[in-house]
Amino acid sequence: MNATANVDPNEIAKFSELAHRWWDPTSEFRPLHEINPLRLDWIIAQCGGLAGKRVVDVGCGGGILTEAMAHAGAEVTGIDLSEKALTVAKLHALESGAPVHYEMIAAEAFAEMHPDTFDVVTCMEMLEHVPDPASTIRACAKLAKPGGTVCFATLNRTAKSYLFAIIGAEYLLQLLPKGTHDWQKFLKPAEITAWAETAGLTPKAIIGMGYNPLTKRYFLTDDVAVNYLIALAKW
Repeated sequence: MNATANVDPNEIAKFSELAHRWWDPTSEFRPLHEINPLRLDWIIAQCGGLAGKRVVDVGCGGGILTEAMAHAGAEVTGIDLSEKALTVAKLHALESGAPVHYEMIAAEAFAEMHPDTFDVVTCMEMLEHVPDPASTIRACAKLAKPGGTVCFATLNRTAKSYLFAIIGAEYLLQLLPKGTHDWQKFLKPAEITAWAETAGLTPKAIIGMGYNPLTKRYFLTDDVAVNYLIALAKW
C-alpha cells in the first residue's frame, strides 16, 4: 500500500477483520443491508436513473451497494484499499452474476487515471474513516463527468449523533461493533459543501436517515443531525 495514500491503516484493519461477514445480513453489516434499498432509490432519483450509466463506488467494501447499482443497469466499478473486502466482493459477484469490476486502489490515484469519466460517483460511509476527507471529495469530483452526480453518505458531528450513532447504535442497541466510529471525525454538511464547492461541485440535495428501534426499520427524513446523504452536481 502506498505510504502516502489517504488511508488510516487501523481503519482498514478494522474492516478487514470483519470482511468474511460482509454478506451475512445478520452480522455486523446488517445495517448496511437494511439501508441499501433506501440509498439505492435515493441515488437513482438524484441521477435520473442508473441504466446505461458509468458508475464508480469509492470505498466499496464488500460490494453491497456496488452490486445493487449494477443490477439496476449501471456499468459499475468498485474501488477500495481493503484486499480482504475486495476478495469477498469479487467472490460474491461471481455467485450473484453481478457485472461489477473491482480494483484495489486509492480514490486519488484512480482519479488521476480516470478524470471526467463517470456519470455517477458514490462514496458511502467512507469520509469519516479517512485522514483527509477533503482529498477524497476532490478525487470524487475529478472522477465525475461534467454534468455528473456525486453522492456521499456520512455522519453529522452533533450532540444528537453522539447520542444516537455512538451511545445508541454501538453500545445500547449494538447495531454496530463498539469502536466502529470516532465522533470527532464526523462531518458537518457545511464542511462537505465547502470542500465540494472548492472542487467544482454544486449541492443538489441532502436528506437524513433515521432508525426506529421499535419497528427496527430505517427511513429517510428531513432531519440530518445524525446520518445523512448529500448529492452534488459537477458543472
